[in-house]
Amino acid sequence: ETLKLVPHKPWIETEYQGIVMENDNTVLLNPPLFALDKDAPLHYAGEICGFRVHNGPSGSGSVQFEAVVLDRSTGEGLVRSKEPLDCESQREHSFTIQAYDCGEGPDGVNSKKSHKATVHVRVNDVNEFSPVFVERRYEASVPEGRLFDRIVRVEALDADCSPQYSQICFYDIITPNVPFAIDNDGNIKNTEPLDSRRQRVHTFWVTAFDCGKNRAQADAQVVVTVKPSCKPGWMGWTKRVEYTPGSGSIPLFPSLHLETCEETVWNIQATVELQTGHIGKGCDRDSYSDRSVRRLCGAVRGEVDLLPPPSPAANWTSALPTLPSSDSSLVFSFNGSNHVAVVPDSVVSALSGDHFTLQLWMRRGGANIQPSTTQTRGNRKEEETIVCSTVKNDDSFSHYSLSVHGCRLSLFYWPDVSAARPVKFLWKLEQVCDSEWHHLSLSVQFPSVTLYVDGVTFDPALIHDNGAIPNPAPRQRMFIGACWGKEMHYVGGYHGLLSGVTVRPGSVEPHSVVECLYACREGLDFGDLETLGSGMKVHVNPSQSVLVLEGDDIESFNRAVQQVTYRNSLRFATPGVRPLKLTTSLRCFNEESCLSLKQLEGYLVVLQPDAPQISLSGVGPHLARPAPEFEGPRGVPLFPELRIVCSLSHAVNTAAQGMEGGALMSDAVAHTLDGCEVQPLGEELNPEREELLVDMDVVRERGLEIINTTAYIAITGAESISVYEDVLRSVRYRLAKGSARFERRFRLSCSEMNGRYTSNELTLEVNFLHSLDSLYHPSHLLASQQQFLHPSHHAGELSGHTLPNPHRNSVVPGAATVIIMVCVGFLVVMVILGVFRIRSIHRRGEGARGGAKEGSSQWDDSALTIIVNPMEIASASSCVIGCNDQSTANVILWGKSSHQRTST
Repeated sequence: ETLKLVPHKPWIETEYQGIVMENDNTVLLNPPLFALDKDAPLHYAGEICGFRVHNGPSGSGSVQFEAVVLDRSTGEGLVRSKEPLDCESQREHSFTIQAYDCGEGPDGVNSKKSHKATVHVRVNDVNEFSPVFVERRYEASVPEGRLFDRIVRVEALDADCSPQYSQICFYDIITPNVPFAIDNDGNIKNTEPLDSRRQRVHTFWVTAFDCGKNRAQADAQVVVTVKPSCKPGWMGWTKRVEYTPGSGSIPLFPSLHLETCEETVWNIQATVELQTGHIGKGCDRDSYSDRSVRRLCGAVRGEVDLLPPPSPAANWTSALPTLPSSDSSLVFSFNGSNHVAVVPDSVVSALSGDHFTLQLWMRRGGANIQPSTTQTRGNRKEEETIVCSTVKNDDSFSHYSLSVHGCRLSLFYWPDVSAARPVKFLWKLEQVCDSEWHHLSLSVQFPSVTLYVDGVTFDPALIHDNGAIPNPAPRQRMFIGACWGKEMHYVGGYHGLLSGVTVRPGSVEPHSVVECLYACREGLDFGDLETLGSGMKVHVNPSQSVLVLEGDDIESFNRAVQQVTYRNSLRFATPGVRPLKLTTSLRCFNEESCLSLKQLEGYLVVLQPDAPQISLSGVGPHLARPAPEFEGPRGVPLFPELRIVCSLSHAVNTAAQGMEGGALMSDAVAHTLDGCEVQPLGEELNPEREELLVDMDVVRERGLEIINTTAYIAITGAESISVYEDVLRSVRYRLAKGSARFERRFRLSCSEMNGRYTSNELTLEVNFLHSLDSLYHPSHLLASQQQFLHPSHHAGELSGHTLPNPHRNSVVPGAATVIIMVCVGFLVVMVILGVFRIRSIHRRGEGARGGAKEGSSQWDDSALTIIVNPMEIASASSCVIGCNDQSTANVILWGKSSHQRTST
């Protein structure tokens, strides 16, 4: 009986690790691939007929790999790839494998298969790729004279997948004899200091090797530019900047930029200072007087001048020292002790009420002091009183005192002096102690107080005093420069300069008016805020004399600096020099090595503006009127057709127009005058016989001021040309009865900006034409001609006179006109008589003609007519009007015959 055996499954390892090269397809397995079967040594059942490959986790193992049997009896197998493998595309592969026996016969019936074993195959790299540089050309620039750890870094990449062949093991400079070295990371440095004068540009080539010693496919070029030695600081600084008046705003630093020499800076701050303290009262304001500027800005009228120019009517300022000023205002100096102005009671009595505006110009320390730190916060000097006033309000008295103490301005105000505690208003202001000119406008509308300093408002801190200050005496008085103490002496004397101290009772001045009055017309500005980069800040102080820029980016900061401008809105800006300063502070990450930049100093030059030509015309040079017109109640207008024209002459570039040389072009401009003067030439006016009259309604309506004396008439105040034309056309000259002379001469001139620009001088000669009543009495003329007539005037001068208008019925014809008419009448009569006589002679016969011929040499006295020129009344020296020094008498002799006529 045959023994039946139970077949067994083949057996293989559960996991295999394999390696295959990129250029090979045989996988080397660890452990080797062997399949065992317990049915051996049976034929078929104990033999291994094959291996099957199944998909691994990636699902591609069975496609790329296969397993074959090398020895059926031993079960040895081989795993190989069906196609070349690429390490760069897939470095590792995983799949499963099973072994099959041969079954029970050659047909493989009842074959058994083993379990599935996992196979991990790693593809080993072959150095098939060469390094490739990221850039074909590398550029860098370095300053000369220094050694750098790294100037530029080159980089090459290798496409191989393994670290051995994909890494760049070293770089090499293949250009010989260059002062540069390169490390294994591609960093290039210089081996000696570079000199831009010796060689400005260095060019060399570098290559790279991977760890399989493959060289780069193509070498890379390196270009190093040597910059001249870098000096950190501002580049493009122009020390002198010119400004032409009328240009609006101009950039101060159009080419300025900051060089930090690659220092890492994280904060930059630049301060631009424009110094205008020497221009007028602190800056370029309107060049008109304070009173004229108030009119131009539309300020409320009615201010009372507490420090007027000394005069018989205002003598309380005569003892104060004065200083010259750029405008027409007077500057008074106070020494802190005995320089005090006591305002009269008649002036103080008009200032009652608790609503008023106090305005003044102030400069602490005196005339010659320079801005310094003498007035510091810690300076505990005595309080200095500027204005101290007690005024009567109905039945009570109110008191206020304006004082300065260090850098503080204070106003003590007692609504009622019988009250125990005043109210103290306190301001902390740098303007009070900087020794510069500043304008203060204090508007009190109790309990509200508003302070403007140079047109900018400041809010006070209110303090209720504890009563330590003694109550003022209930007596009306006002002092400038100190206050009246208990023991009949001045206390709290002010030391400095004051000008234009005025008080105006009533409502508070509008803010817009205050800004117009005292704001600077020049200053620093920023061109276009929209171009300000992110992170940039700009700040301008109220007087626009200091501009601060702050930022963290060099490029944005440089663009911002180039946008800083200077502007001057005055058409006739004050020429001169304005010093400029630029201070810079930098903050770096490494504070120890941060750059330190010195202060830059320059100056802005405001050029002389084009001078306006003020032209007066339409007058004279002669004005002839009958004497009775001057003796009328309104007199005779001197300048009835006056024309005033203002123009600007400026150079024109004619080369662009194809013309040779230069030219001047005159443009008429709207203008404002601030004064005109009419002055009699020779003797002053005799107030008993003559006077100049002005239409006071026009003067008062326009708010102009007038001074009318025997020596001149002065009309002042900023107004338009048309207004001054109306006022001057109303100027009339009037004489008393019987006061007419032969001539009187006047001179007219106008100016603006306190006499800075003046017009031409227009001279007018006034002639008085006398009536015929005196001509009919030669003896009277002989006796009176020396009183009324000037012997040096000739008849030819009348051609230039302005004759009376023909429509005026009241005008008496001139003596010359009457005489000419009489002469013409006599001549016409004699011509008619001569014609009739000639006709009668022709009617006579030939005998009469012969008789006439025989007597032709004799005069017929019976028919003789003598005509004497009435212009010659007595002699050439006794001419009244219309004859010259060579006067002769013309006598026409008429005979019986028209052919016999003699004229001598």
